[in-house]
Amino acid sequence: CDGTGPARLLDMVEGRSKQAFKTWLADRPQAWRDAVEVVAMDGFTGFKTAAAEELPDAVAVMDPFHVVRLAGEALDQCRRRVQLATCGHRGYKGDPLYSARRTLHTGAGLLTDKQTDRLEALFAEDAHLEVQVTWGVYQQMIAAYREPDRAAGRELMRSLIESLSHSVPSVLTEIATLGRTLKRGSAD
Repeated sequence: CDGTGPARLLDMVEGRSKQAFKTWLADRPQAWRDAVEVVAMDGFTGFKTAAAEELPDAVAVMDPFHVVRLAGEALDQCRRRVQLATCGHRGYKGDPLYSARRTLHTGAGLLTDKQTDRLEALFAEDAHLEVQVTWGVYQQMIAAYREPDRAAGRELMRSLIESLSHSVPSVLTEIATLGRTLKRGSAD
């Protein structure tokens, strides 16, 4: 909570269910459960429900890794959909969208000159506009988490979620889905 000390994985439990997590929490000593203030997790509602039932005073949050991963998955899905629509096949070596798949996941401030040139060439194609827009959303999310001022970063994320939760053109299916998912979990 005070921004110091290492984060750590406490355990790995077999199964991905509310009951598996709830059982694991119930097996911890009461003093340990009472000391838990924040539970960082992915967006699975079963985990959130289990945490609320077993740790009623703790705040459940969706950790930044999983939030950014959602946006990255939307970007990958969009890239693959546009690849199929424009080329009629999955990405092959030499296909611009396939060749740029890793570069698309690089933060804009970390791009090399070669990567910047690759993206500029990719986005010069009108057929790749949907990928460019989705990439822009992904970059906005990264920027919100990298913002040194936490309050400003929180406002950037709130604004992004609000913009994605309505008025997204139907052709941007991945962004619309991402917007609904983030809106549902925005309190986290």
